[in-house]
Amino acid sequence: MIAWARTLLFRTIFYTLSVPIVLSAPLSAAFGRAAMHAHAHVWIGTHRFLVRWILGIRIRVEGERPPGTYLFAVKHQAMFETLEMAQRIHGPLIVMKRELAEMPFWGFAARAYGAIGVDRDASSKALRSMLKEAAAARKENRPVLIFPEGTRVAPGEAPPLRSGFAGLYKALGMPVVPVALDSGLYMRRRGAARSGTITIRFLEPIPPGLPREEIEARVHAAINQLEPAARSIEG
Repeated sequence: MIAWARTLLFRTIFYTLSVPIVLSAPLSAAFGRAAMHAHAHVWIGTHRFLVRWILGIRIRVEGERPPGTYLFAVKHQAMFETLEMAQRIHGPLIVMKRELAEMPFWGFAARAYGAIGVDRDASSKALRSMLKEAAAARKENRPVLIFPEGTRVAPGEAPPLRSGFAGLYKALGMPVVPVALDSGLYMRRRGAARSGTITIRFLEPIPPGLPREEIEARVHAAINQLEPAARSIEG
C-alpha cells in the first residue's frame, strides 16, 4: 500500500508539473537549441527530484562517460532513462519511436531538443531519414543516443537489436559506448514503483568499423550485463 501511495503521488505531481513545462517548450525553442536544452533540463531535474524524494529511488553510476563524440547504445526498461540519459550525455541527438516524436506538443519539444522519430518496422525510408539526421549531428560533433532494442523491455528480457542500430553504426563511423541499466526493477511499467538504487553502467567504448554480427553481439552482451541480477531480484 505504501508503494502504491508513493507511485500515485509521484505520477500525479510529475504529470501535473509536466503539462506547463511541455506546453511552454515552443517558447524556449524560439530562442535556439541551447535554450531548449536548458528548458528540457528543468523537466529532467524535476523528474529526478521526485524520483528520489517521493519514490525513494537513488541513482548509482558505474564507469565514466568518455569525453568526445560517441554513439551511445542504451538498455531501455523505463521512461527513466529517456530523460536521465539525455542530461548525462549532454544534449545528444536522440533516436526514438516515431509515435513519440509525432505526439502533440511533446513531439515538438522532443524534435526541438534534438530527437528524430523512426518507425519500428525500420523501413528503408525511415532508415534513410534517420541516417541523414544523424549524419548532420555527426558534423556538429554531437553525441547520438539510441535504444537499440527499439522499445521498452521487462527486466530479464534481452531481445535482439533492431536492424537500424547496425546501419547507424556503419554510417556514422563512431565508436559505441554501451550503457547497461536496471531501471525496470524499480520503475516498473505495470505495478507500483519500488524504492532502491538504479544502476547506470557505462561500458568501455567499442571501436567503429566492425562487421555487423560482431558489433551487434558485443553491444547486446554489454547492455544486458545487469540482466542476471535483474532476473534474481524479480524471482
